[in-house]
Amino acid sequence: MTDILVRLFVKDNENINDIKVRESYGVLSSIVGIVCNVLLFVLKYIVGMLTSSISVISDAFNNLSDGASCIVTMIGYRLAAKPADKDHPFGHGRAEYLTALIIAAVIFMMGFELLKSSAERLVSPVSITFTAASAISLGMSVLVKLWLSAFNGKLGKRINSSVMLATAQDSRNDVIATLAALLGLTASLFTDLPVDGVMGIVVSVFIIRAGFDIVKDTVDDLLGKPADKELTEQIREIVTADERILGLHDLVVHNYGPGKMIASCHAEASCNENFAELHELVDSIERDIFDRMGIIMTIHTDPVDTGNAEAMAVKERITAFALSIDGRFSVHDFRMLAGSGAPTFIFDVVVPYDCKLKEKDIKTAFDGFAEENYGDGARTVITFDRDFSEGAE
Repeated sequence: MTDILVRLFVKDNENINDIKVRESYGVLSSIVGIVCNVLLFVLKYIVGMLTSSISVISDAFNNLSDGASCIVTMIGYRLAAKPADKDHPFGHGRAEYLTALIIAAVIFMMGFELLKSSAERLVSPVSITFTAASAISLGMSVLVKLWLSAFNGKLGKRINSSVMLATAQDSRNDVIATLAALLGLTASLFTDLPVDGVMGIVVSVFIIRAGFDIVKDTVDDLLGKPADKELTEQIREIVTADERILGLHDLVVHNYGPGKMIASCHAEASCNENFAELHELVDSIERDIFDRMGIIMTIHTDPVDTGNAEAMAVKERITAFALSIDGRFSVHDFRMLAGSGAPTFIFDVVVPYDCKLKEKDIKTAFDGFAEENYGDGARTVITFDRDFSEGAE
C-alpha cells in the first residue's frame, strides 16, 4: 500500500534529496495521517460517550491531537521546502525540527489535560458500559495505528525524516494507549473498581512520554549531534576509493535540515603526486559525493612524505604507541624534524570524548616514548583532535 501511494502522489519519488520531492513525501504522510486520525477520533469519541469510558475518550482526543500535529507537520514541510535566500543561504530545512517541537508542545498539553481528567475519574468513578461494538472499534483502531506506524516509518527511513520517524513512534505509542483503553473497558465486565481511570492515566503517561521523546530527538538535531555512522562510512569509502588517497581525517558534517548537509574533511596524499592531477581528483570526489548523497563536500589535501622511509617507520611506531595508550587513538599529519640535534615529532592525535586521560598526561607519555627510543632531547609537538562523527550509530 505504501509503495502504491508513493507512486501515485510523489513525482520523481527516487530523487529524495530534492526539496520538492521531500515536500511531496511530507504532504502525503500528513494527509494520510489527518484522514486516519480524524476518522479514529470520531469513532472513539462516539464509543467513549456511549460507554462513559474516560480512557476511550482520552484515546480519542489523543487521535485528534495527532491529526492536528499532521496539519502542523504539513505546514512545516512546506516551509522546509522553501529555497535558499539572502537571509537563509543554507535553505529552510531546519523548519522540520521546529515543526517537531510544536508537535511535542501539542502532545504535552493534551497529555497533561487527559491526565487531570483521568485522575478526577479515580476520585469520582463513573459506571461504564462494555459493548461488543466498542471492543471491535478499538481493535480496528489498533490495526489502523499499526499500519500508520509502518507507513510513516518506511517513508521516514526512505527520506531520512526525523519528523516522520517521530510520527511512526507516536503511532506505536497510540497502539499501547488504545490497548490500555480496551483493557479498562473490558475490566468493567468483572469489577466496579475504577480500572478505567487507571487506564486513562496510563494513556496520558504514554502521550506525555511521546512528547518528551520528540523534544529530546529534535533538540539533539538542533544542538548538533554526530552524523549517522552509515553516512560517514559512505563518505569515507567514496573519498578513499582512489588509491592515491592514503587516508582521511577531520571529517565534519554540518546538518542544515534533512536533505541539506555540508561536509569537509582532510584527505592524505603523497607529496610526490602531480598537484594539478590531485586537484582534479579531489574535485571529482566532491562532485561524486554531491551526486550520490546530496552533500556539499569540501576536501582539503594533506601532503604525506611517503618517500621518507625513516619518517614513515617512526610514524608507525608512534601510532602503535598511541594504540597502546588507548585502542581508539589515531595519529595523522605526522612530520619529523631531524636536524643536527635531537629529533622533533609533530603530529595530531584523535582522542575520544570519553577518554579519562588528561591531554598533559598523554603528552608526557609521548615525550617519554620519544626520549626512550630516539635519544635525550627528542620531543613531540602534539595537536589534540576530536572525531566529530564519534558516537553516531
